[in-house]
Amino acid sequence: MRLEAKLALFNALSKLLLVLLGAVVIPPVVSRVAVAHTDQRLHEKMGEVLALVKRDGISAFVREEHSEAYADYNLLKQEYITLTPVASLPAGRPDAVRIFNEQRQVDNEIEDFRILGYTLPSQNPRTYHLEIGSSLATVELLTDTLRHMALWVLVIGAALTILTDAAFAHYLLRPLRQLIANKLRGVHHPSAFPYAPIQTDTTDFRRLDESLNEMMRKVQSAFEKEREFMSNVSHELLTPVSILQSRFENMLQDPELGHAHSLKIVDSQKTLYRLRNTVKTLLLIANIENEQYLREDKVSLQSVLAEVTNELDDRLAQRDLALRLELRPDYVLPAANHALVFTLLFNLLSNAIKYNREGGSITVLGGPHGGGYRLSVADSGPGIAAENLPHLFDRFRRFNSGAASPEGYGLGLPIAKTIAEFHGAHLSVSSELGRGSTFFLDFT
Repeated sequence: MRLEAKLALFNALSKLLLVLLGAVVIPPVVSRVAVAHTDQRLHEKMGEVLALVKRDGISAFVREEHSEAYADYNLLKQEYITLTPVASLPAGRPDAVRIFNEQRQVDNEIEDFRILGYTLPSQNPRTYHLEIGSSLATVELLTDTLRHMALWVLVIGAALTILTDAAFAHYLLRPLRQLIANKLRGVHHPSAFPYAPIQTDTTDFRRLDESLNEMMRKVQSAFEKEREFMSNVSHELLTPVSILQSRFENMLQDPELGHAHSLKIVDSQKTLYRLRNTVKTLLLIANIENEQYLREDKVSLQSVLAEVTNELDDRLAQRDLALRLELRPDYVLPAANHALVFTLLFNLLSNAIKYNREGGSITVLGGPHGGGYRLSVADSGPGIAAENLPHLFDRFRRFNSGAASPEGYGLGLPIAKTIAEFHGAHLSVSSELGRGSTFFLDFT
């Protein structure tokens, strides 16, 4: 997972945890706020009633001569005010305010109220008790309103912070994305590495950029030294090999040379020939890996296969092998090296001939596959053991297939894989003991 995605996920999870925590904490807090708000409203109404009593007198509300009480309800019976005459002042402070929850009967229905109770100072000749009630349904409605409002504000705030955090992380990590795209993923050879510094004001990214530039300078220097070394080694090795071959050929022309010595010289020539081929093969692999070959040709697989089969006709006939070649349709590599593609297909078909049974068959099929093009080379040989498949493309690694072991040093398949990767293709193998092997070359 990308660093930016991890940061975004962490921010989202932290905000989700915050929302869940808010969902647990907000309801009791909102309930207290709603009750406190209701109590404050009751105190304010009590103040208004006391102000009216002081201004207009108690007689404006009740008829004292008939000892009547005063009661006032709003239309929905959610609030009420009562003034009730009492016999005497309660014990303790006469002006004490008490707020409590209690049921009251309203139009033959019992309702729960939040009630403020207050005993007015003596209004000669009577004392009155004031009650101001607010329905708890109103309190619950206020609580639900505040709770939903608080939760929505929390959710919207969390969503906005997630978006802003993601946008900031995207902006902050832009230099890192440029480093990955331009200096890591997009570079296939040290010579193509861009040394231009990445524009950033983040010290860590700037240091990373400088470290990458310095590292690639060292790698490029090492590549140059390796390239020079391979060139020198190949030249220094091939030159004495050629000299020795010339000397052996001259010695074979000596009429006084005995037959036994002649055979030894011929064996030595074969060894030199193998040594020369091994050096040339290793040099070829090194040159391909260093991208010293051009890819300027449009190469048709069908035409190259025709060239390969034409060159291998004698070997096919020698082992009585039947070759089936079918490409539907043909595939043309737009930017390739003709000689290397020839070597690639030649090695695959040559292996299919070497590791096949007498009178067997080789099938070469080509066609669209998975959005690309797949070329398969199947033989009817003894197959490859499953434990050997992961090491099949290792250099100098050869396995006993149960048949006569052909000559070679185990470099044919490594060369084929190197050439395939040079052209952006993938070489793989599927095999089963006793049922042959199939090599797949996938072009994208």
